[in-house]
Amino acid sequence: MTMTDPIADMLTRIRNGLQARLTAVEIPLSGIKEELAQILLKEKYIADYKRLEEEGRRKLRVYLKYTPDGHPVISGLKRVSRPGLRIYVRKDRIPRVQNGLGTAILSTSKGILQDKVCRKEGVGGEVLCYIW
Repeated sequence: MTMTDPIADMLTRIRNGLQARLTAVEIPLSGIKEELAQILLKEKYIADYKRLEEEGRRKLRVYLKYTPDGHPVISGLKRVSRPGLRIYVRKDRIPRVQNGLGTAILSTSKGILQDKVCRKEGVGGEVLCYIW
């Protein structure tokens, strides 16, 4: 079965794993999902991630991160641009998530980047998702 929006599927798996208090979630691997996981790790929203191959299927295992009192580090995930409605922004219109406390992830000509890197590099692109 083909998946229409693999990024939304990844965000939903992470959101569901956090609600269920899981330590890790498994996601079918693709290049864009691995880049998203790298950004989540760099921004300290997740503990770690690993590439796996089981029974010929490549997977991405994302280890979720919680605060010492047991609350998820990620309090919200939102898919912005969808296959049916793409959202593009110029370099001077890059959104600020939660007044700078969150992160917008964009697909640019320089790769998948977080909002602050896009502002520094002076590039715009497609807004993939918001994380806070």
